[in-house]
Amino acid sequence: MGMIGGGLGAFIGDVHRMASRLDGKIDLVCGAFSGNPEKSRKSGKAFYIEPHRVYGDFKEMIEKEAALPVDERMDFVSIVTPNHLHFEPAKMAIEAGFHVICDKPVTFSLDEAKELRRLVKKHKTIFGLTHNYTGYPMVKEARDMIQKGKLGKIRRVVVEYPQGWLATRLEESG
Repeated sequence: MGMIGGGLGAFIGDVHRMASRLDGKIDLVCGAFSGNPEKSRKSGKAFYIEPHRVYGDFKEMIEKEAALPVDERMDFVSIVTPNHLHFEPAKMAIEAGFHVICDKPVTFSLDEAKELRRLVKKHKTIFGLTHNYTGYPMVKEARDMIQKGKLGKIRRVVVEYPQGWLATRLEESG
């Protein structure tokens, strides 16, 4: 697996790396972990990636990985960049023949999503979109309760999921 984004300090990158190791079948072999080449290098070192497989940006990564023999290059790429930066690396990876796992949202426009769909069909690649919370036990239980009609007619759903890394301590906010 290659990774675009998700360097040191990026919450969702940690989530994707942990998930990729769950079955012991996926190894992180390369990455462009930041738009800042130095941060990418530091991240690659921390993740024990061979230095020549840590890239300064996603374009370099896709070009160089595509040039490797098939049995030596990444099998697919995980895109965990900030939300507004999913389209270009996904497009380039698909055009180079790589399968893609992309964090949600797929893109910021329907036209871009349709373009990725067209490219996936043209290049016969696989595109997976992650929706991380669908696997959480309480989300599965809520879905099951709704499907079985245990909650009656659903008129509105309001969900809150506080996350410490997004919160500000009351003492700091006044």
